Amino acid sequence: MKLKVAALAIILAGGSSLPPRDAQPAAQRNPPLVPQQEELPAELEEPSAALEEPQAASEEPQTAAPDNAAGADFFYSSDSDGTEVARAALNFDLRHKSENDYLGVSVEKAWYDPANAPGQSRERVFLRAAATKAGWQGRARIGTDGDTLIGSISTNDTSRFRKELFVERDIIETRQGLEKGLYSTFAGAAVDLPADDRNIFTALAGLQEFTGDNLRLHLRGSYIHVVKPEWGLSAQLRGRYFSNSEPREFDYYSPRWFAEILPVAQLRRFVSGWQLVGAAGLGIQRDSESDWRPSRYAHARFRSPERERWSVTGDVTYTNTPSLTGTAASGYSYVQMSVGVSLRF
Repeated sequence: MKLKVAALAIILAGGSSLPPRDAQPAAQRNPPLVPQQEELPAELEEPSAALEEPQAASEEPQTAAPDNAAGADFFYSSDSDGTEVARAALNFDLRHKSENDYLGVSVEKAWYDPANAPGQSRERVFLRAAATKAGWQGRARIGTDGDTLIGSISTNDTSRFRKELFVERDIIETRQGLEKGLYSTFAGAAVDLPADDRNIFTALAGLQEFTGDNLRLHLRGSYIHVVKPEWGLSAQLRGRYFSNSEPREFDYYSPRWFAEILPVAQLRRFVSGWQLVGAAGLGIQRDSESDWRPSRYAHARFRSPERERWSVTGDVTYTNTPSLTGTAASGYSYVQMSVGVSLRF
């Protein structure tokens, strides 16, 4: 609970100056560094073109686009093992033309309270940037926690068969991870394979290198069928698998292998320009040390209209899939949330 109190105090102190880290909902492809909860990126969850709201032409006089942005964002996660993580960041963009064209800095405070270990905090600073050129978009959030290089970088094209390359690096948020300075670096590629306007396959492959000798292979994929485009309703089948070369090398979750199959129903609606998303899934999961067991997932997020100088985003996710800091014990659960507000001026 002490993490909740400390982090919420920073948010209240920051008032209305909070933006999302990288000016995107936290659930999107460029996440807050290496996710401790292994979750499919949003681009692997839904076909963007099929469910987007048509953009009507503005009848208001055009004004000069704002050049700068400032704010902050907040992330919190907790699991049933007793691990809590909170991060609060202040951001300032020296240039901010759009979500795909900005340059700025981010200063972050992170609190870690691993299960059965004393809590600790760290200060982190990042250079954040995004640019678009020749049909490709790039994003970077690169910095340090005082000990080593951390952050994320990704690039993707905007074609129908969307392709993406990414690299992410961060500390492992377990007792040994914090005490011994254990990090992981995750590099991979993803592709969208649309069969038609209402049926899309996606695939992701990657390698995650951990401090020590462990190397994790990731394979993920999904099939998405747009049931009702006008409702923003889709039915999805998600699957993922990973294997570890050195199981149980340290105290993070690392069985010999893990597999999950998760059917999901998702609804995405636009209300007065606000994007509202809700998803729920029930499937099966197992690893090399356990039998098949139920897999549960729920997710909700919101996003304000892009045309406003203010932007607000938020999301919350629940799952019983073991996180990097968790276990496969019966009754395990994990919850994470994030919120951000930014002002362009």
